[in-house]
Amino acid sequence: MTEAPISTPPQAYMDIINPLIGKAREFLEAGEKLQAIAFVGNLTTKELIPVIIQSRSNEDKDQSAQTIQSVALALEADFVFVIMEAWALRPDKIHQMNAILEKYGSIGASPYAIDTCSLMLETWHGLWAAQPQIKTKGISKKKRTIGAVEFRYFTDTKCATGSFALSKR
Repeated sequence: MTEAPISTPPQAYMDIINPLIGKAREFLEAGEKLQAIAFVGNLTTKELIPVIIQSRSNEDKDQSAQTIQSVALALEADFVFVIMEAWALRPDKIHQMNAILEKYGSIGASPYAIDTCSLMLETWHGLWAAQPQIKTKGISKKKRTIGAVEFRYFTDTKCATGSFALSKR
């Protein structure tokens, strides 16, 4: 799989999501964990509705996705922006992903996991995603931060089709 190119989403979306990314950074720097959340928005009406994402079980995840889809439909949404903490593999271990999953059961259970802030913007124009690493801030063990956010634009149909109602219009 080839890596998607770095590409900033259109400015209309960036004007809305930059403050949300900034708020996520503030929470991390205050020593808090991020609550997985989707922001469903309409550019014309300027409405933005937050939807908490529950991830305790597959049923919870499915229910959260259905709620996001329902809100997107009711709002006639132009976009869904998701912020959540996630694990990723260190770049030098990505080629061993299948073996790591088989041995440890999940990326998070492996010694090669790194904490990341997963950001995904699903629009009618495509899907942008970023996954900046979460690092400790200074010498603190609780305070963390993320660095610069570089979005990648996905055009491959397997990646560019999002999880929410926007991909089904």
